[in-house]
Amino acid sequence: MTVSVTSIARLLAAGCALVATFGLAAGIGAAQESGPAAAEQARPIELKQGDLAPVFAAKTDQGKLWKSDEHVGKKYLVVYFYPADMTGGCTAQACSYRDALAKAPREDVEIVGVSGDSVDNHKHFKQVYELNFTLLADPDGKVAKAFGVKAGEGGELTREIGGEEVLFARGVTANRWTFVIDLKGRIAYIDRRVDPRRDTENVLKVIDELASGRREVAAE
Repeated sequence: MTVSVTSIARLLAAGCALVATFGLAAGIGAAQESGPAAAEQARPIELKQGDLAPVFAAKTDQGKLWKSDEHVGKKYLVVYFYPADMTGGCTAQACSYRDALAKAPREDVEIVGVSGDSVDNHKHFKQVYELNFTLLADPDGKVAKAFGVKAGEGGELTREIGGEEVLFARGVTANRWTFVIDLKGRIAYIDRRVDPRRDTENVLKVIDELASGRREVAAE
């Protein structure tokens, strides 16, 4: 059987056309995957008052798994994000919550502090300052992302504890933002410009207003 040069050329041309067609289809598919849907996923979350709070889970300062859906709705839940354990503003903020809870215990309020620190970091921080509420470890920033909290690169610092130098390394450094979640699981309050020394006062005022009916949670 003799195959002419012309026939070979036609076969090659047909093959190239077929490859080009499949390549174009694959390219369109890839473009669709990186199009509007991907852009939507990449868009930062921006929670508003009245939105349902995100469902999340993280390890506590004791290494146990804390799940928000086991806490939301039972009490007013304060979720406050802060940059780093054992730093000035963050220590002042944590001690302010500690003192307020010690002075006037609240059965209707639960407070959790969240940062990019590890479980061990939180354990030291809680012990040194005798904190009376839960700290959650968010070294990969997933909880911060769920709340739309901006977080930058991690960092490290050393502090002397019990006569020994202890290294505190964190995976991310979150902005200082505070959220209050009401008994229906809605975002009742957001503060994106937190004063660490007045945060507790502002939050407890909001909760008192919610509990008394003087404050309503309306969508923004």
